[in-house]
Amino acid sequence: MKAKIYLVDDDFELNKVLTTYLEKEDWYVKSFYNGYDAISSIDENPHIWILDIMLSDTDGFEVIKKIKEKTPNVPVIFISARDQTLDRVLGLEMGSDDYIAKPFLPRELVIRVKKLYERTYGLNNETNRKLYIINDYEIDEEKRSVKLNGILIELSSKEIEIIITFIKNIGKPLTRDRLLTLVWGENYFGSDRVVDDLIRRIREKMPYLKIETVYGLGYRLVN
Repeated sequence: MKAKIYLVDDDFELNKVLTTYLEKEDWYVKSFYNGYDAISSIDENPHIWILDIMLSDTDGFEVIKKIKEKTPNVPVIFISARDQTLDRVLGLEMGSDDYIAKPFLPRELVIRVKKLYERTYGLNNETNRKLYIINDYEIDEEKRSVKLNGILIELSSKEIEIIITFIKNIGKPLTRDRLLTLVWGENYFGSDRVVDDLIRRIREKMPYLKIETVYGLGYRLVN
C-alpha cells in the first residue's frame, strides 16, 4: 500500500538522498527542484508534501499557499535552514503540520513522515483502520468510496465490499464460495459466476488494482 509523497527541494544532492530514503519505505516519491513545477502538480493529490522554504524560483510559503487553496486537508512538512522560530510560526499560520530544521538526518524525516501519515490517515492501528491505500487507489471503508488521484470512481455497494474483503485478506487466495459467503452472506443462493462478473467490472473500472486469478481456486489481491 503505497503512500504518495511529494518532495520539493532545489538542493539536488539533498533531494536525491531524501528521495532514496523515502523510497526505501515503499512509498511513491515524486521530486521537484523548484516551486513552480510543484505548484503545477497540486491537482495530483499526494498524501503528504515535504516542502523546503528556500527555493530558487519562489519560496515555500507561496507554494503552501497554493497547496492549501486547492487541497486544504493535505498535510505539509516544512524544511528550512533559516531562522527556526520565525519559519516555524509562519509555517503553522499557513497550515503546515510539521517543521524540520536543516541540517537533519534523513531517517528523522522518514520517521516524521510516518507519524504524520498515520495521524492523518488513521493507519496507526491495523485492526481499526478505515482508509486503505493500494495501487494508488484510496479506499475509504467508512465513506464507502474509492478514489484515484482524488477522482471518485463510481462503484456499486457489492464492488466496494469485495474490494475491502480482498484488502483485508491481501495476498491470500479466496475461493468463489468464500467470497460469496463474505460478501453476499451465508444465505445466498445462486451461481458463483456472480463473483466472476463482479471481478470483471472492477478490473474495468480499476485497471491498476492487482486482482490475480488463481486458476482452479478463485482470486487474490496483491500489492
